[in-house]
Amino acid sequence: MATLDIEQTRNQARALLDSRIESVTALVKSRQRITELRDQLVAAERDDKRAYVQATRDGWSAEELKKLGLEPSAVKRRRTAKRSAGSEQDAAQESGTSFSEERA
Repeated sequence: MATLDIEQTRNQARALLDSRIESVTALVKSRQRITELRDQLVAAERDDKRAYVQATRDGWSAEELKKLGLEPSAVKRRRTAKRSAGSEQDAAQESGTSFSEERA
């Protein structure tokens, strides 16, 4: 059996781990950037809403602002909850089909 060099084996193992650490580091940086950008978007949307309200308080009507291309921004909230099986059954009953027919 060939003699293994402990130091060489450690160096090879470190090189393998370093490449894995680099990829997970890049992933973490990417996720941090997404979080930062989402936070900035939330702040910008809040500022936009305040500015729109201030414009209406300063005498601009919603119709005037609309003519200027400044309609109120519609911030859509994401739904995190998925429809449950119970609500699927309710929807199927309202549409006149049975839950089992809808699932088939």
